[in-house]
Amino acid sequence: MEKFVIYAMRGDEMCFVHVLLNALDLNERGDEVKIVFEGASVTLVPVFEEKQQPLYLRAKELGLIAGVCKACSATLGVLEDVQKTDLTLLDDMKGHAGLRPFVDKGYSVITF
Repeated sequence: MEKFVIYAMRGDEMCFVHVLLNALDLNERGDEVKIVFEGASVTLVPVFEEKQQPLYLRAKELGLIAGVCKACSATLGVLEDVQKTDLTLLDDMKGHAGLRPFVDKGYSVITF
């Protein structure tokens, strides 16, 4: 078993679908995987919630979503929407979602 954290930076839905597909595939194959919404991707949280995006909901149900960057959510105007979800706001690196907590636990970092 390997450990991966996928940092999604882009706010493009199609790109993020591939984040979800990869995370779900890694999980199904027995790896430990976490997803972090960082940068522009934070704007997708309310979009996926409203659309009830099936891959997003599955990843959420399985606990694959580590959290959402608090600083980016505030800057991009979606903080209140993100707070309405049960997702964790990450702010350990000067308000942003840092890599250190994952690296310290042996996760390999993948960015999209």
